[in-house]
Amino acid sequence: MNPSPQVPPIMLVEDNPMDLDLTLRAFSKKRLGNNILVARDGEEALAFFPRWEAGDPIPAVILLDINMPKVSGLEVLRQLKAHERFRRIPVVMLTSSREDRDLKAAYDLGVNSYIEKPVSFSKFMEVADHIELYWCVLNERPY
Repeated sequence: MNPSPQVPPIMLVEDNPMDLDLTLRAFSKKRLGNNILVARDGEEALAFFPRWEAGDPIPAVILLDINMPKVSGLEVLRQLKAHERFRRIPVVMLTSSREDRDLKAAYDLGVNSYIEKPVSFSKFMEVADHIELYWCVLNERPY
């Protein structure tokens, strides 16, 4: 299925190849109408800012891991929420971190949701369903 140009992409920021593959397979099985933008670390995620400023489609939601090389997910979140245009992009921390400090820091920085990564593929499919339904269908976007 080819995504419609009006359908905003979903951005996935994930450095773990296995988690990246699992997430992409889950979304592929769902046959989303959204393109999936992939950044393999926080530095790659921040490199999308100029592209969006130049007119590339802004994501409907960003799925962001916390613990990544180069630039952490929390730093990406901080810079995103400080940006005049991009601070309204919903961000879901999709992470294996169960640390209380990470949870608190993410919400202090303005994360919209915090989800622990499911271990099994079937549970991951459930999460993909919920993400698609809420953030890509039901949620009203401000831009």
